Amino acid sequence: MRNISVATFIHTIFILALLVISITFYIILDATKDQRQLQQFIRYQYLTKTLLSEHYNSKRDPKLQTLLKKYSLVEVPFDSIKREIEDKGKTKLDASSILGRARVFELDNNRFYIYLELQKFILMLRDDQAIGYTTQIIFSIAVILILLLVMLYLMVLKKLAPLRRLNKKIEQFASGDLNVKITHEGSDEIGKIAVNFDRAIRHIRQLISSKNLFMRNIMHELKTPITTSRIAAETIDDETIKSVLIRSFNRMNELIEDLAQVELVTMHSFTPNKENIKLKEVFEETKKLLMKDESLYKFEYSDETIYTDKSMMALVLKNLVDNAIKYGKEKPAKIVVVGNKIMVKSKGEPLKEKLSYYTEPFFQEEKRSAGFGLGLYIVATVIEKLNYKFRYRYDEKEGENIFEVVFD
Repeated sequence: MRNISVATFIHTIFILALLVISITFYIILDATKDQRQLQQFIRYQYLTKTLLSEHYNSKRDPKLQTLLKKYSLVEVPFDSIKREIEDKGKTKLDASSILGRARVFELDNNRFYIYLELQKFILMLRDDQAIGYTTQIIFSIAVILILLLVMLYLMVLKKLAPLRRLNKKIEQFASGDLNVKITHEGSDEIGKIAVNFDRAIRHIRQLISSKNLFMRNIMHELKTPITTSRIAAETIDDETIKSVLIRSFNRMNELIEDLAQVELVTMHSFTPNKENIKLKEVFEETKKLLMKDESLYKFEYSDETIYTDKSMMALVLKNLVDNAIKYGKEKPAKIVVVGNKIMVKSKGEPLKEKLSYYTEPFFQEEKRSAGFGLGLYIVATVIEKLNYKFRYRYDEKEGENIFEVVFD
C-alpha cells in the first residue's frame, strides 16, 4: 500500500465501492424476489378481476380507457406478439367471468401481456408497469448512489489534477532544469505547497549561483599565489625543505583540480556525451590526465569498443589509477578489462570500511589521514551519471584491492 500512488489508490477505492454497491443491490433484489412475485400476482389478480367486472361497449369505451391509463396498460396489435407468446410465453394467471376471459403471459426480461377476450372485442395489452414499486425504488436508490459516487470520484480527480502537474514540475526540477517555475491558482494546501516549493527553487538557484561564483573566484585566486610560491620554492637551496614545499604546492594544485572536477560532475545540467569509442582512445586520454611515469601503471586489454563518454571515463580511471599508485604497496598498478568490467588493481591492505564510506567527499579528519579525499567521490559521482556500477572487492589470494567499473 505504501508504494501505491494516490491516483491509483482512489481508482481502486472507487472500483471497490462500485462493486460493493452493485453486489449489495443484487443481493437485495435476489432477497426480495419472492416478494416481487407475490406483488405481481396480486396486481394481475386485481387487474383481471377489475377488467372482467365491467361491461364495455367497445375498445374506446371511456371507462376502459381510464382503467388502462390508470394501470399503465397499452394496447398492442395481437398479430405482432402472438408468435412470441406461443413460443416463449408462460401463463401466469387465467381468470374468467360471465363477461369474458383474461390471461396473463410472461415473456423474457419481465415483459407481461394481458390477453382479454370479451363478448364484443378482443384486446392484447402490454403492462408498462411490470416492475413492481419495490424494484423501482431499489433501482432508483442504486442509480442515485452510483451517480453520487461517480460525482465524488470526478471531484477528487479534479482536485488531484494540480497535484499531478506539481509532481511533473518537481520531476523536471529533479532532472536538472533549474529554470522551472511552479504556479497554482488557489489557496488550498496544494496551492501553498506549490508556492513554497517555487520559493525553495528560487532560493536553491541563488545558492547554486553563489556557490559557482565562489568556486570560480577562489580557484582563480588560489592558482596564482600557488604557482608563484612553487616557482619561488625552486630557488631554495635546502633540498629537504624544497622537496616538502614543492609536494605541498603540487597537492594544493591537485585539490584545486579536484574541486573543478567536482563542480563539473555535480552540476544538474551536466549530461554525459556517450558514443561508441575504442578502449585505446579512453586509455590514451587517461594517460594524458595522469601525467605520471608509465612504468607506474600497466594496461591489459584487447582494443574493444565501448559506449561511453570518453573524457568522463578517462577522469574515472585517472582517479582510480592515481589512488592505486599512491597507496599501492607495489608498482605497477594494473588496469584490466574483462568482459563488461574495467578493473583497477593494486597490492595493499583491504579497506577498513565499506566502499560507500570512501565515496563521500571528505569532511572528517580520519578520512583525510587515510588518504581518501575527493578522488573516489568524483569516481562514484561520474559513474552514477554514466549509469554504470561501481564495486570494490579484495582478493585475499593475491593481496589486491580491486575497484570495478561495470558498464552496460
